[in-house]
Amino acid sequence: MTRQIFLDTETTGLSPESGDRIIEIGCVEMVNRRLTGRHLHFYINPERPNSEDAVKVHGLTDEFLADKPVFAALVDEILAYCSGAEIIIHNASFDLGFLDAELRRLGKGSFRDHVAGVIDSLVMAREMFPGKSNSLDALCRRLEVDNTHRTLHGALMDAELLAEVYINMTRGQDALLMDADADGAGAGEGAGDGVVIDLSQFSLPVAGPTADELAAWEVSLKDIDKASGDKTVWRSLENVV
Repeated sequence: MTRQIFLDTETTGLSPESGDRIIEIGCVEMVNRRLTGRHLHFYINPERPNSEDAVKVHGLTDEFLADKPVFAALVDEILAYCSGAEIIIHNASFDLGFLDAELRRLGKGSFRDHVAGVIDSLVMAREMFPGKSNSLDALCRRLEVDNTHRTLHGALMDAELLAEVYINMTRGQDALLMDADADGAGAGEGAGDGVVIDLSQFSLPVAGPTADELAAWEVSLKDIDKASGDKTVWRSLENVV
């Protein structure tokens, strides 16, 4: 079973080293490339004021966050949810910097200590689309993921969009894997895991050209040969053979 978590945070500012804190965390779960609908989402009291620039990005005011739980009250649930999973984050260094700072305050090590690994989807996108904008909005447009409802940044919404973007970016990697019947047909050990399809069991028909098509093709070749002054490559290869 492959369990992956798409994670995003919103923060009071850009620098955990300067004391900025997490104010929202959103996580979306995928198992065997199928979204499960099991999300994790919290608004968090950062115990410090937001920066004005940050509020313009996410719209979460100090007044809204004042009665929300602090990170220390949520940390065990967050870590339990993420435990053992592969975590996918867009621009992972940013979110990991804040998560690590929060965990260090509580003596819980680094975030990577609690998960199977971290994938940075921004690094993936830069490798796939070099020289292009690879923000989450740009990837949504390029991969035809509907983000028209995204007017402000929100951790859960962005995690959901990232899940769709990632699925589209990696589509084809598991092209020879098919999900088992979700209703449990053939249930038993390993039911629900991907199964390999043996393509050798299929006989693919081969349709050859008709006599008229062959004649038309030969005429086309002769026209090209004539236009090149009898210097086409395939004629020289025919003589070698």
